[in-house]
Amino acid sequence: MDGVNVLTQDVVIPGDSYRYQFGVPDAGTYWYHSHYLSYDQVSRGLFGTFIVEEQNAPAVDHDIVVQFFDVLLDQSGQYDEGFNPAHFATEGRIGNTVTALVSNGTSKNVRQGDRLRLRLINPSIDRVYRVGLDGLAGKIVALDGMPLAQPQTLEPILLAPGQRCDVIGDATGPIRFDDSFGERTLSLGEIAVSGSREPAKAPITALPANRMPAPKDPGQTAELVLQGGAGSASHNGTGTWALNDVSGLPRRPFLSAAQGTTARISIRNETGFPHVMHLHGHHFWELDAAGEAGPYRDSTYLDTGETRDILVVLDNPGSWMLHCHMLSHQADGMATWIRVG
Repeated sequence: MDGVNVLTQDVVIPGDSYRYQFGVPDAGTYWYHSHYLSYDQVSRGLFGTFIVEEQNAPAVDHDIVVQFFDVLLDQSGQYDEGFNPAHFATEGRIGNTVTALVSNGTSKNVRQGDRLRLRLINPSIDRVYRVGLDGLAGKIVALDGMPLAQPQTLEPILLAPGQRCDVIGDATGPIRFDDSFGERTLSLGEIAVSGSREPAKAPITALPANRMPAPKDPGQTAELVLQGGAGSASHNGTGTWALNDVSGLPRRPFLSAAQGTTARISIRNETGFPHVMHLHGHHFWELDAAGEAGPYRDSTYLDTGETRDILVVLDNPGSWMLHCHMLSHQADGMATWIRVG
């Protein structure tokens, strides 16, 4: 039920339908989107949120979804239909209009002192945000849908395409969102506050833990080299971008492993642009320079020239795409897959 055309299913043709049916074992903040011509269809808005609630949810006054989305408009204010090859060879199709899409039903009647759960999602196809929050005193409690063992200090949050972050905090005033990733700070929007109350006295604690596999010593290791783009060295792939000298989904998987195998994958960005590598069907631990496990995520951001190792327990059988979630990069070569089981 993964939805990747060619790899796991055929496309759903106009007028036809396809029924997805699957279990939801892990509570958290997720989202869904088209995986066919995704750089085009997602940029037109074909995405949505998918929330799995905890059995014992934290006590909050408002549970609010906020999606940070950009769109490229032409001079008449309509969706820009133009094709620019540079979008596929550089940082991607970056919109000239940026906003925060706030779930209206849950964001009404917020008072100063109310405790909020904000589910922040980046469905933009290529834009990276560094989200600053003003008007909220709180903690980061989950990344990419998975609870943190210990809530983190609330500070500007880097959200690359596809990534999510849950924040719990108390409103101290109007809650304003801004983006400081680029050369200047952009205002993204706000949640209005009307009235006040005494803030909650209970501390902000960790969310209930999800099921997490126990990693073992790596049974397999692999290296994934990110190549291509404007100004970069040549590679042997057929597209603008490549992974290990291959552009697009190869006939053979990048990695094939028995179910339950722990794999350590070293990802090296040799391009002149940042990327965010996303693995379907699994979460993984980001490892620091000392090899210590960091957050449990499904997408990892790599700046230019950066290398990061991830540790994943391949416990979900199937064929799973591994790709850059900057969808313009995926469209022109930056995709491969893993076979499990």
